[in-house]
Amino acid sequence: MEIHFTARRFRAHPALKEHAVQAVKKLDRYFDDIRRCDIILSFDRPTNSVKKAELNLHVNRTILSVVESSDDFDKSIERALDTIERRLETYKSKLRAKDRKKVRQVHAKVV
Repeated sequence: MEIHFTARRFRAHPALKEHAVQAVKKLDRYFDDIRRCDIILSFDRPTNSVKKAELNLHVNRTILSVVESSDDFDKSIERALDTIERRLETYKSKLRAKDRKKVRQVHAKVV
């Protein structure tokens, strides 16, 4: 999996970047066919210190996107990861359901 990290309008601390990259690498246990992940960190409103984390996963021919905001980048990243994990599981179950339908159609034609 390719991982692209972007910090918009600020310079990210190396520890923050490493935390985000290591957290995204754990997504491989949910789905094997993740091609690329874009991590985008930005300030939503610098005055109120609202920090936003955006994850874009390129899976097969689909892009799964999540945007989460909070008062800390670590919290935003963790929330985004929780959401993307659920979306990956639903995407995976939909793929399995499609495969089952194809298998059933082949069995129906044979019998």
